[in-house]
Amino acid sequence: MKEKKKETAASASHTSRIRQHTKDIVLIAMFTALMAICAQITIPMPPPFVPFTLQTLAVFLAGSFLGMKRSIISITAYLLLGLVGVPVFAQFKGGLGALLGPTGGFIIGFVATAAIVGFFHDKWSDKIWVMVVAMALGLLACYLFGTVWFVILYNQSKGGMDLWKALSICVIPFLLFDAVKIIGASILSSRVHKIAKL
Repeated sequence: MKEKKKETAASASHTSRIRQHTKDIVLIAMFTALMAICAQITIPMPPPFVPFTLQTLAVFLAGSFLGMKRSIISITAYLLLGLVGVPVFAQFKGGLGALLGPTGGFIIGFVATAAIVGFFHDKWSDKIWVMVVAMALGLLACYLFGTVWFVILYNQSKGGMDLWKALSICVIPFLLFDAVKIIGASILSSRVHKIAKL
């Protein structure tokens, strides 16, 4: 009788793990797709300015809903899809050239953003103010990766790009827009987590 109970418990545990893995795969795929969709919601800007997109909103949501591990997997999957040529980056771009272009540093920086937001999600709570802080720090990391890469690339090809000029092109025009995304993503994350546990 005890052995039968152990077998039943083991079977239930195995089934639970399979369900969790399936759920993880579905959620990771959903947020990878969301990244690709948000990348196409864009406002093109004349060179050398970086275009406005909703990609960071998708990254914020991935981190706040999936946690650190799953959000890193989701954003990495997005990068790999783009790397092999699937047109998932802004303006339907894909391939190594897109990652090595002027906005490549920001795309790679999304991984750091997701990791930071996911870390806060896992360690603390989904309170709005916690998520605002997490997303602001994550955005700062993305700005850092993107701006440094932009300066390096621009100076290699044309020269004359200092940090202040790069900030005026890559960061300052986006501050208000990104602040709105942070507030919106924080509120959405907090409210959804009160209803469902992802």
